[in-house]
This record gives sequence, C-alpha cells and structure tokens, in this order.
Amino acid sequence: MSVKIKSAREIELMTEAGRILEKVHQELSCALHAGMTTADIDKLGEEVIRSYGCVPSFLGYNGYPASICVSINEEVVHGIPSRNRIIKDGDIVSLDAGVIWKGYHSDAARTHAVGEIPKETQELIARTRESFFEGIKYAREGNHLYDISKAIGEYARRFGYGVVEELCGHGIGTKLHEDPQIPNFEMPRRGIKLKAGMTLAVEPMINLGTAKVNWLSDGWTVVTKDGKPSAHYENTILITDGEPKILTLSEDSDKKETTC
Repeated sequence: MSVKIKSAREIELMTEAGRILEKVHQELSCALHAGMTTADIDKLGEEVIRSYGCVPSFLGYNGYPASICVSINEEVVHGIPSRNRIIKDGDIVSLDAGVIWKGYHSDAARTHAVGEIPKETQELIARTRESFFEGIKYAREGNHLYDISKAIGEYARRFGYGVVEELCGHGIGTKLHEDPQIPNFEMPRRGIKLKAGMTLAVEPMINLGTAKVNWLSDGWTVVTKDGKPSAHYENTILITDGEPKILTLSEDSDKKETTC
C-alpha cells in the first residue's frame, strides 16, 4: 500500500477544493424540497460545481452517469438521479458530491430530512454525523488508521445500528479513490500509522436496521437489505502534526446546521 503524503502546494489546492465543495453542499441543502426530482438536484449540483470553475468528480467515474449521488431512505449510497424520482415529504435524502479543483479532488456527503420524519430517523442522521467526529478524534499523526474505524463502529453500534461493511472511506488526492481504504468498524489489526500530509475521505454509512446491503440492478444503487433507512456523512480531512483539518467543513460551521 502506498499512501501519498501531500506537499504544501497540494494541500493548498485540496483546501480550496474542500472549501468549494462545502459551498456546493450548502446550496444543495437550501434548495432541497419535496416535489423536486432527484434529477433536479443533480442538475443544480453540476451547475454550482461548474460555477466555481470545478469539474464534478463523479460524472463519468467508472461509468457513473451523474454529478451528484442522490440516495433516498433505504438507499445507502450511489443512487442515480432520475426525472421520474420525486422527493416526498418525510423522505431522508443523502447527497454525495465531489469536485475537482486544478486536478485535486474533494469528497463529502450529507443526509437531510425533508419535512417531518420519525424521531428514530432523526437520531440516525444525527448519530451518523457524530460517529464521524468520534472517529476523527483519532485522526492524528502517530495514531493508526484503524483507530478511526474502531471509534466510528463502536459509537454507532452503541445504539444498535447496522454499520455497513461492504463499503468504506478512502484516501483522496489527484484521484478520487486512493490508498488507504478506511472501514467504519473495528479491524483485527490497527493498520498503518497516520502521518502529516495524508488526505482521507472518512464516511460512516449507518443503517437503522441490519448492516447487510444489496446492489440494485442498475449496478450502482446500494440499499439496506431490510428496507430500513440509512444515513451517510462524509468529509475530506487532512492529517496534520496536531488536530486533523476538515477540508470540507469550515470551523465556523463545524457541527452546525446550514442557514439558508
């Protein structure tokens, strides 16, 4: 496994890619509403990404046909936008997006409630988000990669949730997916030592019920096996010689809801 340590210039470019992606997510969050189609979200997302001089990371990636992954309710990740899929009041919608800025990627995901949703689903969204922050407490130089994984999984399983094992986070840089892979659950070993300059996309995918998932016939969309809701939260982070830096979430909005 070869994990690339980013130079100061590369970190500068990835920081800007992250700043732009945060703005993309803010605009998508404010636009999301019942009655729109998932294709509407994708169209807006691509327009916003390109308005910042970026290219969508996902469009055409391994054949993926859209710029934004839009996953609803029991869809865990990689939902394909469609003009025929209408968002309804009571849905939860996971938006996963990436941008390329001057050759460097950023990647982030958020799950949103549309209208009123059950308390247990609200808690799932909030706790999936919190599991990310529990994990990155260990994202420090000298710690081990799977310390992050263990913390995410232990926190989520405390509530009886299913932690998806077939999908994981990843390194990121000039490629959307680089080494290393980052599971969201405890591993037999602790993994590689973290070093300053590593850039990672950490992304808990947590289910209200079983951890088991299926792939739909479109070859992309992953759904929970029991049909219960799933939440997804992701940020691109930088390992430093101190606290990790979240490139896709600015300090003044850390753990706060978007104000539209």
